[in-house]
Amino acid sequence: MAEKITIDPITRIEGHLKIEVEVENDTVVDAWSSGTMARGFEILLKGRDPRDAPFVTSRFCGVCFSVHQIASAKALDAAFGANVPEGARLIRNLIMGAEYLYDHIVHFYHLSALDYIDVVAVTNYEGKDPGLLSVKEKIVSLVKSNDTYPLTPRYKPDEFSVNDPEVVLTLVSHYLKALEVQVLARHMGAILGGRHPHYQSIVPGGVTQYPTADKIAKFRSMLLKVIDFIKKVYVADVVALGTGPLLPLAKEGIGGGHKNYLSYGAFELDVEGKKKFFVPGVIFNGNFDDIKEVQTDKITESVKYAWYEDSKPLHPFEGKTEYDLDKKNAYSFVKAPRYDGKPMEVGPLARMLAMREPTLMSLVKDKGVKPGAVARHAARAIETMLLAEAMMEWLDELAEEMAKPDFKIHDEKHWEPPSEGEGEGLYEAPRGALGHWVKIAGGKIDSYQAVVPSTWNASPRDEQGVRGPYEEALIGVPVPDIDNPINIVRVIRSFDPCLACAIHLVEPDSNRVKKFVVR
Repeated sequence: MAEKITIDPITRIEGHLKIEVEVENDTVVDAWSSGTMARGFEILLKGRDPRDAPFVTSRFCGVCFSVHQIASAKALDAAFGANVPEGARLIRNLIMGAEYLYDHIVHFYHLSALDYIDVVAVTNYEGKDPGLLSVKEKIVSLVKSNDTYPLTPRYKPDEFSVNDPEVVLTLVSHYLKALEVQVLARHMGAILGGRHPHYQSIVPGGVTQYPTADKIAKFRSMLLKVIDFIKKVYVADVVALGTGPLLPLAKEGIGGGHKNYLSYGAFELDVEGKKKFFVPGVIFNGNFDDIKEVQTDKITESVKYAWYEDSKPLHPFEGKTEYDLDKKNAYSFVKAPRYDGKPMEVGPLARMLAMREPTLMSLVKDKGVKPGAVARHAARAIETMLLAEAMMEWLDELAEEMAKPDFKIHDEKHWEPPSEGEGEGLYEAPRGALGHWVKIAGGKIDSYQAVVPSTWNASPRDEQGVRGPYEEALIGVPVPDIDNPINIVRVIRSFDPCLACAIHLVEPDSNRVKKFVVR
């Protein structure tokens, strides 16, 4: 007989996500993904000056704010008929690259790695490394004082958890070092973006903050330090875990899901946007040798099981945000995007598969690593290294561009909103494919819709009853102990969820859900 497990909220993610599963014979046989808080920004934008949109949509999230600014600005670029200059292209790439670096490092070390290590094992370390001993001393003191946050509470370690004291202590020390490194990446974004979070310089037609030689030198100095950490620490840790204790999970492809992948592509390599560093592509049914062209007219959103008024699946240009909180059988505020009628996984794994990145393809085709939770971590680390190296080249290109007498960072001829127009802004957020769609009437926003990465990945069922990517990825996941569903959160966190924020706390001693009034 199946038993139901409800995890609400999923911790160590951005926002509020509830996951329910049915477990039978120690295996997940059904799953439901519920986003339990409404966003509603599309409603706030109606009737506003279109130029407000990048700054308003930035507030979708305090983590991946800049990707909404760039997607919004790109939608307005199209609606305004603006031509982004070469200098602005490079600056946009560098700002967005900085977000990727801090986001991916935070995801691995501070959100996911604790799922794979037994933190208490550090107390058994008997080595003589001074750095590791200092970390051990700190953690032992926390254990004695019964104050081991943020390393706990956690699920109980299992057969896939690393419990070698030296390895665990090394990873914990890298957890601490990563806190310093991600700060550098955030500062890099602020140098060219004007502030952090919620950059001020990304606007329709380009950017507003002129770079200087001093800013470029500071950015480069910080980037070199981040690259050193990525190459020597981050990638090495992911490889060590993936080819060691997590290899069985990798070869079984735990958390694989539908194996449909979508990437819009990102980081333009020319001002026309014809060539991109992350290439666009669509993959169906795990056929990695048949990468199809992205056709955005095939995108629709279903609301069959979402708390919105019923309608047929609509393209985002025709999308609506009209709530029905009493809707029968609805279980999520997340809509169900579909591409050509199919659910799609988006994110680093989709991007690296779409561009047929050699290291990842070798893991998949030669090492027997199947797409799933572990492969997502590998893809994320690989693309972080590739992007960081590309950013060094973009810095050099920007320095050359700055020396030209006609250097520009904005198309001032197309700053005023048109009376009528529409635009589609596609980008790749760290978490996956992001699209903004805007219609302008009378010089004001007439309609606005955003389909974000976690809308794709966290979507509920559609009209045909087909599960969303999270839901399908959980089917077949082993849960040998229903009181310790660690594999469920491993799979979900491998996607790097990002939903609307909510205040919802769990009492660590009893694990009982409690509600608090914030005064």
